[in-house]
Amino acid sequence: MSMIKQNLSQKLLQKLSPQQIQLMKLLQIPTATLEQRIKEELEANPALEEGGEQDELYEFGDGADAPVDDDSYGEGDSDEIGIDDTYELDDYINDYIDDDPASYKLRDPSYGGDEEEKTVPVAVENTFHDYLEQQMGMLDLQDERQEMVALQIIGSIDEDGYLRRDPEAIVDDLLFSQNIQTNTEEVLALLQQIQSFDPAGVGARDLQECLSLQIRQKLDREDELDNQRRQSLALAGRIIDEFFDEFTKKHYERLQRQLNLDEDHLKEAIDEILRLNPKPASGYSSGSTRSLQYIVPDFIIVNRDGELELTLNSRNAPDLRINEQYKDMLRSYKAGSQGQRTDRKDKEAVMFIKQKIDSAKWFIDAIRQRQETMFRTMYAILQYQYDFFLTGDSKKLRPMILKDIADITGLDVSTVSRVANSKYVQTEFGTKRLKDFFSESMQKDDGEEVSTLEVKKILTEIIGKENKRKPLSDEKLKDMLQDKGYNIARRTVAKYREQLNIPVARLRKEL
Repeated sequence: MSMIKQNLSQKLLQKLSPQQIQLMKLLQIPTATLEQRIKEELEANPALEEGGEQDELYEFGDGADAPVDDDSYGEGDSDEIGIDDTYELDDYINDYIDDDPASYKLRDPSYGGDEEEKTVPVAVENTFHDYLEQQMGMLDLQDERQEMVALQIIGSIDEDGYLRRDPEAIVDDLLFSQNIQTNTEEVLALLQQIQSFDPAGVGARDLQECLSLQIRQKLDREDELDNQRRQSLALAGRIIDEFFDEFTKKHYERLQRQLNLDEDHLKEAIDEILRLNPKPASGYSSGSTRSLQYIVPDFIIVNRDGELELTLNSRNAPDLRINEQYKDMLRSYKAGSQGQRTDRKDKEAVMFIKQKIDSAKWFIDAIRQRQETMFRTMYAILQYQYDFFLTGDSKKLRPMILKDIADITGLDVSTVSRVANSKYVQTEFGTKRLKDFFSESMQKDDGEEVSTLEVKKILTEIIGKENKRKPLSDEKLKDMLQDKGYNIARRTVAKYREQLNIPVARLRKEL
């Protein structure tokens, strides 16, 4: 028979307050999406509103007086205060009315000025599918039913210009969705006509067919071609149709033997293939299937006569304040409650107002702390990588990990990670991702610590200068890097090459 025992144990637990969670979420999002997050809060909380002219102006310092870590934010606060708690409403109202810290002007004059319009560029253009439908007059259609079949085929072409849906599936779609009967033969016949549309290669079912269609369309323009060009195109078409596997694997010696060609003629044919477009729809926007992406920098670094100046881009962070009507409600309650007994309904109303005002204050403060923490982190990165931001030379990037910036700022590593994630800085050398400034270190033969980014930069330069007729193997690249003093293994070279999206030596070969 088992006995029930009671034990007394002591545990240390860390519990995040709602304010801390809110701040961490705000730190993660980039400036591009901050505006939408603020709009959501404005809609959810009527006590919060966008401010006009404010008396208080918050200015960032040089980074030394930045705020404390978010790990201590909101400690001891509570958003659950009951009606019968010992908390005195009159004290709260008096403190709030006498000292209103809830409104901040979140924009510094250095952000770019109030005259900067909060606009987002809008692209207005026809979609790729609209362009294809405009060419339907070229089709030899018998009736309206065939027109619907052709529209279904065009609608099934993806954003790259390929038809990756089986003809049988298109037949089923027409039958079930539009009650139109057809067969695969009719679909393929119409597809063959659609494949003559512009751009060349549209409607292909794979890369081989796409390239073949483009070659055929070029050969159809016989009047525009001289004899040598026509021969090169015909040879390119044969390579695509009959020796596509050898071409993709760059087995050029095998192609020369099988086609009985010299190197010059093969090179001319290969050059024709390389001029083709593997994604026919790449020059068009596909409307709903492809959204345009705009990068909004979170930070801006300007070089003013050799001195670097850092500012936060806050065009998407409006000035926020507490709604005046909610303040008036508290004042009315104070005036009406003096000398009178307050009933429960009045208390409930005031507690509701207090809850909304507190929520607004917490959000305003979280936005402020977000910007303070971001500035503090970016300022430390700027100082750490000062030589790079001054010159733009990626070889001057120092090895830097999250802990380095955490130690400088006094922030937690997770906080630095949230700031660095999905954030961008605008420099005179282009807009860069913060994550790209972080790298591990590697020790050279002379003991100097260098960034792995520097090694990747040199690796890219070596491969860029190699003889493409005889590309360098990973083993040879390793030897060349070691000759420069970088103690590196072959497998590390292969890893860096893959991270740089550089193919193996065989696939870099050119004639």
